[in-house]
Amino acid sequence: MDSTPQFFRHEPGPLARLVLLTMLSCLLMVGDSHFKAMTELRQVIALIIYPLQKVALLPSITHGAIKTYIDNFHVIEENTYLRERHLRDGEELLRLDALKAENEHLRKLLGAVKTIETKTPAKAVMAEILYTPRDPFSHKITVDKGSYHDIQVGQIVIDYKGIIGQITHAYPLVSEVTLITDKDHSVPIQIVRNNIRTVISGTGKNNEIELRYLSVNTDIQVGDLLATSGIGGVYPRGLPVAVVTEIKRHPSDNFAQVTGMPVAGVDRNRQVLILSLTPALPASSEKHTGEPSLESENN
Repeated sequence: MDSTPQFFRHEPGPLARLVLLTMLSCLLMVGDSHFKAMTELRQVIALIIYPLQKVALLPSITHGAIKTYIDNFHVIEENTYLRERHLRDGEELLRLDALKAENEHLRKLLGAVKTIETKTPAKAVMAEILYTPRDPFSHKITVDKGSYHDIQVGQIVIDYKGIIGQITHAYPLVSEVTLITDKDHSVPIQIVRNNIRTVISGTGKNNEIELRYLSVNTDIQVGDLLATSGIGGVYPRGLPVAVVTEIKRHPSDNFAQVTGMPVAGVDRNRQVLILSLTPALPASSEKHTGEPSLESENN
């Protein structure tokens, strides 16, 4: 509590201080407005209080930096998640595309089976290609069906487009298929356009076959479709084999050089069909008991 007597107090009263400060403020404003007298003083004051302003703003700056770091961390985490999700979705999309292509191929194989069954008494077994040899000069593949599945040497292998090759080795669970492009493999064929019969042979090169010992004056053209002739009883008649791609005729040679490209290929799909011809029984055959056979009943 202030104990100084009122008589000894010399400071002005509140009203006097208010008036004095008001007049001083007005004088400063007028002087600064007309004479720019306070500009340098203002700069000095601003320079002095700048560190104090930085200290006062330090909590706000720290809070903003922490918030930015947390936001950036969430953004990085979200980007990582989205990147992984994109890779997974891309992998699933590729898998779906592969399954779609495989499903379409299986549908075409099913259509090929129905077509073959209507034309020839052949039994079809679907098989999957396990692997192909790394040797570029070996034109053989291995499929996942063997003697346990009633696969025998000599049966032919096709896809929905045409002939692929022939079973040359049958093991219990797998079989080896020699492709028609193998240099030691031959197929009796005929030109679909004019029914001229001949034999094609492999050249040992990928996607290439040749017609050997074909006379230079034989009616054959580039683009002719070659199909199995059925001669020999191994290949059913009418299955597409190859398309003629090049013909070379030299007057000094007796035979033309004709090459073609197989219509089917193991490098395009994983599933193939293995065909086996089922010989039809004679219509007049009867059982030893004297009962007529199914063929005769149908007739």
